[in-house]
Amino acid sequence: MSTDLAEFHRWFEERRAAHAYRVTRVPLTKLDGWSADPETGDLLHRSGRFFGVHGLDVRVPGRAVEEWRQPVISQPEHGVLGILVRDFDGVPHCLLQAKMEPGNVNALQLSPTVQATRSNYTRVHRGRAVPYLDLFTTLGRGRPLADALQSEQGAWFLAKRNRNIVVRTVRSDEEVPVLDDFRWLSMDEIGRLLAVDDLVNMDTRTVLSHLAGSAGPAAARFHGRPFHSLPELLNWLTHHRTAEPTVRRRIPLRETTGWRVTDDEVSHEEGRYFRIIGVDVRAGSREVAAWSQPLLAPRGQGVVAFLVRDIGGTPHVLVQARAEAGTRDTAEIGPTVQCVPANYAHLPGDRRPRHLDTVLAAASAPPPGRVLFDVVQSEEGGRFHHARNRYLAVRVGDDVPLDQGDAFRWATCGQLAALNQYGGLLNVEARTLLACMGFIP
Repeated sequence: MSTDLAEFHRWFEERRAAHAYRVTRVPLTKLDGWSADPETGDLLHRSGRFFGVHGLDVRVPGRAVEEWRQPVISQPEHGVLGILVRDFDGVPHCLLQAKMEPGNVNALQLSPTVQATRSNYTRVHRGRAVPYLDLFTTLGRGRPLADALQSEQGAWFLAKRNRNIVVRTVRSDEEVPVLDDFRWLSMDEIGRLLAVDDLVNMDTRTVLSHLAGSAGPAAARFHGRPFHSLPELLNWLTHHRTAEPTVRRRIPLRETTGWRVTDDEVSHEEGRYFRIIGVDVRAGSREVAAWSQPLLAPRGQGVVAFLVRDIGGTPHVLVQARAEAGTRDTAEIGPTVQCVPANYAHLPGDRRPRHLDTVLAAASAPPPGRVLFDVVQSEEGGRFHHARNRYLAVRVGDDVPLDQGDAFRWATCGQLAALNQYGGLLNVEARTLLACMGFIP
């Protein structure tokens, strides 16, 4: 298989030109198939499937803001995010697709082999069948390399999980028909494409995180002697999950104090955080060619980062036990820094996220080798509108103490990869960083 990225980009632009896409902003009250519940104001689909927008009352001890109310997306059904792997001349490749999502800043991005909600693949919308689905949902069709239920954005989803699965074809010579919007890519190619802004979508990144320590081009970063044992890391996380658990309850959308619910959108009274907007979509390449839906639109771009420090000659990343409004098990292992800086502009300096200034200073004038990667990545384009985070890994020295308090721990990437195989332990932002650590040279 070719490793020429110019050839890939020609193919990608051909796929973009092959289909017509149009996303039009419309008022929430004009969304076809969606309506506000007369009693709660919750935004629901007429089928009772897909997802809904509700209100949430939250208390998270220890956060800069401990209590609040907000809208939240509820999608209880599990989707499938699957990547098919096959060797070509002894080199493993992944089958990825060029897929349009209505919230993507650039319409088309690289998606997994299969990216489908249960409503999609059970064809609630009467759309086309999802290609390659049976390779992931039928036991014995391939050799599983990873299979776990993983969370998604805890700040915006209520306890959402998707199945992340990697399957290798049983025989290296097995023919898998490659449809027009699909392409085999080597791990090296994927690593280079991960370093391109807004190209490899969130669903691909979370599945790739399961391969980062074994098949990624930069897997050497995952080796070495850890500062803490795995049982110590699990003990630390479980302590935070049980000591002061997040208290949350779903409430009617119309009772989300501090938010305005209008015919046009749902927005914060002070213009912060995010909005819920409506869009009409036309996309000839999708299972259904036209539909309407709400999208969550963040107000600003986020910063997500690992601080990286050598301990005893082994690279470690600084992680935190992070509790969020919609996290299923109160807290998961998150990055060193995970925030939208604009959301803290109204707060005193001592309430800004820890280490944010260190990351931003390093990114603005980095000495050679200090920033391992710095790339802007899009989040889930099927539910979020132009949601983007700047992902970085920044090397620090001995001037950053080993003791960072109870909320933080140093871990090797190999330890995070081991924990990641079981699902529900690393949040989706940490999984993107893990994929970048393993794949970006």
